Amino acid sequence: MSIEIMRHSAAHIMAAAVCELYPDVKLDIGPATDDGFYYDFDMPHRLVPEDFEAIEAKMRERIAADQPFERLELSRAEALAMLEKAGQTYKIERLADIPEGESITFYRCGDFLDLCRGPHLATTGGLKAFKLTAVAGSYYRGDERNPMLQRLYGVAEESQEALDALLLRIEEAKRRDHRRLGPELGLFSMSDAVGPGLALWHPKGARIRVAIEDYWRREHLRGGYEMVFTPHIGRAALWETSGHLGFYKENMYSPMDIDGQDFYVKPMNCPFHIEIYKSQMRSYRDLPLRWAELGTVYRYEKSGVLHGLLRVRGFTQDDAHIFCTPETIVEEVRNTVEFALRVLRRFGFTEIAAYLSTRPEKAVGEPERWEQATDSLESALAAEGIPYQRDEGGGAFYGPKIDLKIKDAIGREWQLGTIQFDFNLPERFDLSYIGADGKPHRPYMVHRALLGSIERFFGILIEHYAGAFPAWLAPEQVRVLPLTDDQMPFARQVAAELLAEDVRVEVDAHADKLGAKIRRAQADKIPFMLVVGKREAEAGQVSVRTRGEGDQGAMDLDAFKKLFRAALQA
Repeated sequence: MSIEIMRHSAAHIMAAAVCELYPDVKLDIGPATDDGFYYDFDMPHRLVPEDFEAIEAKMRERIAADQPFERLELSRAEALAMLEKAGQTYKIERLADIPEGESITFYRCGDFLDLCRGPHLATTGGLKAFKLTAVAGSYYRGDERNPMLQRLYGVAEESQEALDALLLRIEEAKRRDHRRLGPELGLFSMSDAVGPGLALWHPKGARIRVAIEDYWRREHLRGGYEMVFTPHIGRAALWETSGHLGFYKENMYSPMDIDGQDFYVKPMNCPFHIEIYKSQMRSYRDLPLRWAELGTVYRYEKSGVLHGLLRVRGFTQDDAHIFCTPETIVEEVRNTVEFALRVLRRFGFTEIAAYLSTRPEKAVGEPERWEQATDSLESALAAEGIPYQRDEGGGAFYGPKIDLKIKDAIGREWQLGTIQFDFNLPERFDLSYIGADGKPHRPYMVHRALLGSIERFFGILIEHYAGAFPAWLAPEQVRVLPLTDDQMPFARQVAAELLAEDVRVEVDAHADKLGAKIRRAQADKIPFMLVVGKREAEAGQVSVRTRGEGDQGAMDLDAFKKLFRAALQA
């Protein structure tokens, strides 16, 4: 029995309990999730956490009854008649989604019958440990134009011990939630006046973003990349050539009419980099070309899937494209993988795994090129010694790829970096270079993102560090705490000297006692606090406190700078 099957069965048992307790319940879907399950309901009663105890009690009754899960296969006509009689309008629409010729199945446990492909537990008694955790609104099919349903969440594990551990992790995740910490720490906010999915970076958040981007640019330049900048909009013809208007239009914003022509805000940066490539004839001697851009793109996401910084409508991709020859592709991919791992580790992610997706049944590009590209990706992973899984046939139709996934401080997995071959766009844009034989050849093109998007990566960083960023990333690295107004001139002198060396430093000028200033700095998660009293001012010293280790004693400013510089490398 897989944990996923158990959690899916828990969703059905929960739905049965809800239907037993409340009248006129219309059902939508109830899948398993990474750590539990949910079910979407349309019902007159507004569910609140105070209802959970009664629902859980009914679930336990059904579990104790050890009701079998019975699979029923019906014809489309029989299924439609049954759902119409029950008034299950959402299920009727879900029934219409099932392709002709595919089996239509229902599952029964006790008096509860639900349209579902399964599979399920043998009996309800197989659900060992569960708990309802939350209720939230969810638009039907994730579309804000549709009715708002009630989504009831729960978690389930194979033992009470495992469930207790899971609940602790969930509580820790709540404590780290970037949607709470971000505004609390003055990092970012969202505004209804601006629009959903559009983040506002506050000064402190912007300081961290600048630190991330400065590091990103510096490492790319050292790694042989060149920076490029491209517009935010492009003609419709560009997106027709790239295929976006044919395959991606539903995720693009409506066009704007400029001088009688349609222009679109860009959902991706790739076509612009390709146009830079096409701006002149290229020789094999010019390749490889490595171009990187922090390019802001805009994609329409349904409001139901927006989630803080993790899923937004406007975001900045850390994009790069590599154009190279078949002779250099192995070395390029190996360097790219090594580069990606080094950057991710600098941000504190040490548990990194890879997923290699290979050629699907329907694909563009020559099989020999697919084989060479896949082999180059696999050899690069082997050279770096990181664990990886092969997803046979799981690649995009236009090329194989590597997805890099990291684990954060509480063990959650996040996908970040992607190294993606593309055999499609070079064909669509007719890219070429002149080879050593004097003839035109098609270059290899590799899409490469390390962080994904700056917004999403920042959300992950906030949760990974619970807002207590390492010194090199902290928006305020040092806070000077004068004991009284008499020490304010020396405190400002200290701050000015540190600022001149690019330290992000501020002076706490509040008329509070020292204890209050220290507590405020700790709440703001400041890495270093420099206490300045009469004795320190007279001696030209500072008393150093660190966020993690407390009092470090008095020292002159040069000694502190040495301590600070060491912390920046940690």
